[in-house]
Amino acid sequence: MIQTPTATRRPWLRFTWHYIEMIIAMFVGMGVLGLLFALAGVDPSYETHPEAAYLLMAFNMSVGMAAIMRFRGHGWHVTLEMCAVMFAPAVLFPLIWLDTMDGMTFMMIAHVAMFPLMLALMFLRRDEYLHHHH
Repeated sequence: MIQTPTATRRPWLRFTWHYIEMIIAMFVGMGVLGLLFALAGVDPSYETHPEAAYLLMAFNMSVGMAAIMRFRGHGWHVTLEMCAVMFAPAVLFPLIWLDTMDGMTFMMIAHVAMFPLMLALMFLRRDEYLHHHH
C-alpha cells in the first residue's frame, strides 16, 4: 500500500470535512428557520406552491451555510456564490408552469441536484476549499 504524505492528504480531508460541514449547516438552517417561518404562518406547500416552498427552503439553507462559511473565514464572494447554487434548481420552474413536472418531482430533483452542484463549485474553487485554514 502506498502511503500518502500527510501534507497531501490533509487538504483533502479539510475539503471533505468542509463539504460535510456545509451540508449539516444547510439542514440546521432549513430546520430552525423553517420552523420559525412555519410558526409565523409562512409555510408554503410543495404541492400547491412549489416555487415559493423551494425559494424559502433554499433561503433557509443558504443562511445556515453562509453562517458557517463566514464563521470559518470565507469571503463574501465565495459564500454568496455557494448560496447561489442553492437557488440554481429554480431554472426548472418553467417545467412546473408548463405542467411537465409536478411540485413533488421538482423538489426531489432539486434536493438531489444541490449536492453535486455544491461539490462541482467546490472543485471549481478547490484552492479556496483545499487550502483555506480555519
